[in-house]
Amino acid sequence: MTQHIHPTACISDNAVLGDNITVGPFAVIDGDVKIGADCVIGAHAVVQAYVNMGNGNILHPHAVLGGLPQDTGFKAETVSWLSIGDNNVFREGFTAHRASKENAETRIGSGCYFMGNSHVAHDCSVGNNTIFANNVAIGGHVEIGHNVFMGGAAVVHQFCRVGSFAMVRGTTGLSMDVLPFMLIGGSPGRHYKLNTVGLRRAGITGERYNVLSLAFRLLKNKQSLDSLHETAELKLLKDWLAVKSKRGIHGFIDVSA
Repeated sequence: MTQHIHPTACISDNAVLGDNITVGPFAVIDGDVKIGADCVIGAHAVVQAYVNMGNGNILHPHAVLGGLPQDTGFKAETVSWLSIGDNNVFREGFTAHRASKENAETRIGSGCYFMGNSHVAHDCSVGNNTIFANNVAIGGHVEIGHNVFMGGAAVVHQFCRVGSFAMVRGTTGLSMDVLPFMLIGGSPGRHYKLNTVGLRRAGITGERYNVLSLAFRLLKNKQSLDSLHETAELKLLKDWLAVKSKRGIHGFIDVSA
C-alpha cells in the first residue's frame, strides 16, 4: 500500500486509510474514520471521528470534517456520522458537521465543489455535482439536490429543500423551498426563470426544455402539470412537489407589477 504521510501529521491508529493517500503537514485524523483511496488531506486539515469518505476527495488546508453539531442539546458521546462520496473538493476553511441523532448521518454526494469557508450543518443532505461558492452556509436538516449551484454568501434556513438543477443567486437568504430547475434570488427570495445555462450544460434542451418552460408557467399561475408530456425532468419535478414541504415554497417574481 502506497501512502504519502508527512511526519508531523497526527493520525489515530484506529483510522483506516486507503491506498495512495496523501496527508500534509500538521493534519489531524481521528479514530473511527475511514478515508478511501487517492484522497489528499491538506496541511492543518482535520478529519474528526465518525467520518466515512470515499475515493479521490481533496481536503484543502484548514478544512474540518465531522465537527460536532451546533445543537445545544447534542451530547458528545452520541455516535453519528458524516458520510461523503467520491471526488469532492473541499476548499480552505470548509466545515461539515456530523448528524445530531444516534446512528444518523449528514450526507454529501460525489463530484461536489465546496469553496472557501462554506458550511454544511448537521443532518443535511447534499446531492452530486453541486457547487457551493464562498461563504455559503446551510442550516440543519437542509436538503440540496443534484447539480445545484449556490451563489456566494447564500444562506439556507433549517429544514428547507433546494431542488436539483436550481441556481441560487449570491447573498440570497432562503427561508422556504426552492423548486428544481429554477433560478432564485432577491430578498425575500423569488423564483424568476428557468436555470437556462445549467439546463443546457446538462443536455436538457429541445422538447425536454420546452416542457419545463411550460411547467414553470403553470406553476406560476397555480395550475396543474397533468396536461404536460411527462419527460424525466417533469417526473422529477412532480415527485419533488409530492413530498410535503416543512417550510413552504418560495413564490415567483410578478413581472406584471
